[in-house]
This record gives sequence, structure tokens and C-alpha cells, in this order.
Amino acid sequence: MADEKRNEVTSGPATEVQRDSDAHSDVYVDRPNGWIYRGFKFRGKEIWYASPTIQLLMVSLVCFMCPGMFNALSGLGGGGQVDARAQQYANTALYGVFAVVGFFSGTIANVLGLRLTLSFGGLGYALYAASFLAYNHIQSFAFVVFAGCFLGVCAGLLWTAQGAIMMSYPPEKLKGRYISWFWVIFNMGGVIGSLIPLAQNINKTSGAVTDGTYAGLIVLMFIGLVLAMFLVNADKVIREDGTKVILMKSPSWKTEFIGLWETLYRDPWIILLFPMFFASNIFYTYQTNGVNAIMFNIRTRSLNGLLYWLSQIVGAIVFGYALDFPNVRRSLRAKISFAVLVALTMGIWGGGYAWQSKQVSRAEASTDEYKANHLVDWTDGGENYIGPMFLYFFYGFYDAVWQTCMYWYMGALSNSGRKAANLAGFYKGLQSLGACIFFALDSQKISYDTLFTITWAILGASLVVGAPVILTRIKDTVSVEEDLKFSDETIEDVVVGIDDKRAGTA
Repeated sequence: MADEKRNEVTSGPATEVQRDSDAHSDVYVDRPNGWIYRGFKFRGKEIWYASPTIQLLMVSLVCFMCPGMFNALSGLGGGGQVDARAQQYANTALYGVFAVVGFFSGTIANVLGLRLTLSFGGLGYALYAASFLAYNHIQSFAFVVFAGCFLGVCAGLLWTAQGAIMMSYPPEKLKGRYISWFWVIFNMGGVIGSLIPLAQNINKTSGAVTDGTYAGLIVLMFIGLVLAMFLVNADKVIREDGTKVILMKSPSWKTEFIGLWETLYRDPWIILLFPMFFASNIFYTYQTNGVNAIMFNIRTRSLNGLLYWLSQIVGAIVFGYALDFPNVRRSLRAKISFAVLVALTMGIWGGGYAWQSKQVSRAEASTDEYKANHLVDWTDGGENYIGPMFLYFFYGFYDAVWQTCMYWYMGALSNSGRKAANLAGFYKGLQSLGACIFFALDSQKISYDTLFTITWAILGASLVVGAPVILTRIKDTVSVEEDLKFSDETIEDVVVGIDDKRAGTA
């Protein structure tokens, strides 16, 4: 039995073992007697609490409650405040800290475990929302900025744990699907979270959002961090085919630095993806503060936020499943998806340019007279609202497409847990750096015409720079031997055979 298992191949960034058959096939194993391994039937398949399916669902729900509610709050523009400066300063601090922590949070996650890492990450989201509730009464910039810094640490940890789980469980042929499932549940947080301010402010056309809006978001975020405490750590997870999910570990700061350096030294072409990493969050600043916050009244901003996150779900489903389409080779799917991404960048942002060129200046939009008499309401209809509404909807769709494609591209480049973790670290670090810089630019009150132009230019340029990697480096499959060609590890290090009687041993 051990020899048979040794000949199995690994699949997925965490370098786990699975049979060549469908990773979700029901193969009975003699699991331990603990309640976390007690199986139950769901749609004809046996699953258990410590199975990847349940654990991925729980992680998705944690992100639904915490980052999802954060997205709902951010989608209001200005954090729901009339004056967006508080959010500008808070988010500049948030993403600045996130950019640093994101590179090295894997080490902390390995010490704390995924369960505590996710739960601690949720604490920062609740404090961030609480700081805006306090701002409604005491206008404390210091508290908001501190909450942003603290959330930068927490978000780096939460997204590291989330990425480790999402990218380590699926086999090659299901990576896009897993990403889309997570993205749908996660963005349902933005949808549900947007319903709260919409209901709270349904009859309100001016001023900041109500205290009840912030209170509702805080409660949901707190539930999310508590839910994270009920996860099991990766070493307890048993797959449906009886194999254990093995997560690569970086037990010290030294190995973390070495791993980052080796990724660049051995595969320098990865640098060509860095502009796309950097660009992956920069558009939020213009979309939330330059479109939603400055052009619409408070209840319309709430409705726009709801539509934005609904469009993310549509984009994730469409592209997640399309990227796994079995009748087209993976290398060809990469080329087709890249061509569609280029077309969407030109089409959607081209429409955005046509709209932005007709808007008033930032200075005029900031006057009390404009805020009192010219903010758009959903009852205005026609060219005043329907056109901008669809534009904002497609901005959200574009965000989901970009993020889904980026995660899929990274997962398609390697099945090595170490390389995938390093790519994810670079991705989150550079992504946060981009967001930090653009929120800082916004705090300096540059014109929204300029902010739009810079955003669109960087998106287009990053596609040009990253094209050689996506078009030439993504192959139909990546073998274990190829992943280990330049590594000190051997197949024996990463392929773990498990006897049926020991399949559930932690």
C-alpha cells in the first residue's frame, strides 16, 4: 500500500497527494473516531467537519463576515462619511502596513496556525468599523488612522491564511472553480453588507450613514472572527480520497527571506507580473471615492455598492468556470482569458473615460452648494443615473475578472506549495502597495480626471508587461519533477503516502 501511494502525484499549490481520479470522489477511509471526522451525506457524497469542503466553506464565511463587510463599508465611498478624508488617511495607513506585513505573514501564520491567524485577522476589521462609528461623534482622525494601521496587520494575516487554504486544496482542473466559489461567498458579504446601509438610509439623501449601519457591520465582523475559532488547522484536514493536505512551512524569518529571494533568482520572469500585482487594487480609490462618493447621495451610494458586489459574483462565476473549461487546453484558456481581459480593460474603462470627461471638477464637487443641490439620486433616472449605474456595475464585474484571473494564473504557474505561497506574498504585498499609493494620491486631492487616467494607464501597461508570462509560461500541466527541478526538496519530501488504516492520523 505504501509503495502504491508513493507513486501518486501531487496536485495543488500545497503539494498534497491525491489519486488521478476526481479529487472529490467518495473513497472510504478508516478515519479517526473524533467528531470532526464523523461523516454525513450531502447530495450523495460523504463529507465531514475536517474535510476540505467544509473548511473552505467556513473560511469563505469568515471572509464573508469580515472583508466582505469591509468592502460594503468601503463601497459607500468615504467610509460612509460626507468628508472622505478620514477614510483616505485610514486606508493609506492600512495598505501601507499591509504591503509590509503581506510579504512575511506566512511565518506568523505558521506559528499561530490558520485558525488563530484568521480569527486575529477578523479583530482588525471590527475595530476599523468601530472607528468610523466613533468618528460620527468625536471626529478623531487619530483613532481612524490607528484602526487602519491595525487592520493592515490583521488583513495581512487573514488573507495569508485564506490564500493558503484556497490555493492548496484544489487540483489543477478545479482551481478556477474553487476560486469562483470562494469569490461568490466572499462577495455575498459585500452584497448583504450593502443591504444594511441601504435599509438604514433608504429615506436619507444627505449626511453620513447612521450609527446603526456601523453597528450592524461591527456585529457581523465580530461573528466572523468568532467563527474562525471553529476551524481546524491544516494538519487535521483529511481529503475525501483519504489523503492529508500538506502545507509547506517557513519556520523562521530567515527561511522566509530565502524563499522570497529564491523565487526571484530561479524564475526572474515572475517580475513581469509585478505590475499586474500592483494594479490589482488601485482602481478602488477612483471607483469608490471618485465616482460613488462624490457624485451620488447617500442612499444611492448604498444601492450602487449593492450592485457593485452583485456584479462581482457574476464575474467570478462566469470566469471561474470558464477558466476550468475541460474541452480547451489550459495554455489556450490562458491566452483566451488574457485577450478577454485586455478587451474588458479597453471597453469598460473606455466607457468610464466617456463618462468622466463630462463630470465637474473635484473642487466644484466639494462645495456645499453642489452637495446640497446636484448629487444624483436613483429617482433621477435616464442619463443622470441609469448610465452611471451600469458603468459602476461593470467596474465591479471587471474587478472580479481581474482577481479571478490573477489567482488562476498564479495557480497555473506552479503546484509547489512554497512557490505558490511566495507568489501570493508578492501579490498581496504589491497589491497593497498600489492601494496605499493611490489612497495617498487621493488624500492630496489630485483631480479625478488625473486619477482616472493614471489608473487606466497602469492597468493597460501592466497587461503589456505581463503578456509574455501569461502567453508563454502557462502550460497544460506542471509535473512534480518540474516543480522540484531547482529545489532542494525531493519527491519523497512532498509526496506523502498514507496507509488506509492511518489515513486520519494527525
